[in-house]
Amino acid sequence: VIRHRDVRPCHYGVIDKFRLQVSEQSQRKALGKKEVISVLLPSTKEQQQKEEEDKHIKEHLAEAVFFEQTSFQQESRTASSGPSLLTVFLGIICIAALMLPTLGEAESLVPVYLHLSVNQKLVAAYVLGLVTMVILRT
Repeated sequence: VIRHRDVRPCHYGVIDKFRLQVSEQSQRKALGKKEVISVLLPSTKEQQQKEEEDKHIKEHLAEAVFFEQTSFQQESRTASSGPSLLTVFLGIICIAALMLPTLGEAESLVPVYLHLSVNQKLVAAYVLGLVTMVILRT
C-alpha cells in the first residue's frame, strides 16, 4: 500500500515514480524491476470547484481587459487632442523670463527686481526646451 500523505492542491498534476524491485532474500541480484508512474488528481468535487473558479477568473480578466482597453482608448483620445493648458502656460512663462533683462544691465525700463540672473535664464531655457518637446510629441 502506497499513500500520498501530503495531499494539497499545489501537488495536483505532479508526476511521481515508484520503482519495484523483486529479488530473492538471500541474493542481492534483482530478478526483475518495474517503474510505476503516478499522478495526484483532484477529486471530482474539487475539479468542479476549480473549473468554476477558473471560469470566474476568466470572466473577471475579460472584464478587466475590456475596461483597460476602453480607458486606454479614452486616454489616447485626450492625448491626441493637443498640449494641456499647463504646458502652454509654462512655455509662455519661460519665454517671458528669457525676454526679461539680465542682472547688471543698467539702462532698462523694467524694475530691478525683475532682472534675472544668468542661471535663472538657463533654467528657463532648459524648461522651455522640455515644454517644446512635450508640445511636439502631442
